[in-house]
Amino acid sequence: MTTQLARPERSGPETASVMDVPPFKPSLVKAVFRDVTSMHVSRSAAWAAASVTRTVLTEIIDGARRAAAAEARKKLIPGDLLSAIDRNVEVEVGAKWYDHSPTFQGLTGVLYDTGGVIVPSRRRSRSRKPSAVAGAHRFEAGVKKLLRSRGVTAVPAMVRDLDGIASVFLTDLARDAAMVVREGGVKRFGTVTLVMSDEPASPPFLEDSLRALSTRRGDGRTIGRDDVLAATTIQLFGGNLRQRALTEAREATQNTSAG
Repeated sequence: MTTQLARPERSGPETASVMDVPPFKPSLVKAVFRDVTSMHVSRSAAWAAASVTRTVLTEIIDGARRAAAAEARKKLIPGDLLSAIDRNVEVEVGAKWYDHSPTFQGLTGVLYDTGGVIVPSRRRSRSRKPSAVAGAHRFEAGVKKLLRSRGVTAVPAMVRDLDGIASVFLTDLARDAAMVVREGGVKRFGTVTLVMSDEPASPPFLEDSLRALSTRRGDGRTIGRDDVLAATTIQLFGGNLRQRALTEAREATQNTSAG
């Protein structure tokens, strides 16, 4: 029997800690990493990546849930996703999915040729190597579990969007973690710090934490936990979401071996 750490959370359905819900299994995380790199992925790195993805998806779902609650609904629709992103730019992640989803049509820009005719969007590549978009269905069970933990359900189109965003986000996280290993640390951080009007500013210790991740230790063949944390600072450019993702990932890996 596993021991779970209890810690205070926000009110309402959110009182069940996101740390109690592990929707994305480390085996799935490692499969995504294998799609983009041949490097070994440590167990703690897989747990950290799963935790970060869970934190991001939870924030998106909570934003969509608030939009649905304003209309007295508990079933989320794609419009709630758009409202969540519109209200909180921090959750605008997994942008490569937007080109593949009807939900985001008209929001990603329309290209015109010199004659003023709309240029059709590119068709999906038939590459033999699985892409984040092609593999999005792998996240369905985890997304549905996460939705239940937040006290809501979602229409199939919304589930598909959350699948796709999770898949693209985790794939980008894996690529950045591999880059951190190759380059020996983080060579670029987001320079924008977002502070929502109803949220406190990030504490000074976060800046120290980011600086600590700028120089990498370890071999050049293994992606470790700190490499995933460093990649998180690239994917999440600032604000409380990044701080929370880093904190929860560290908590999730406290008792995880590095193997």
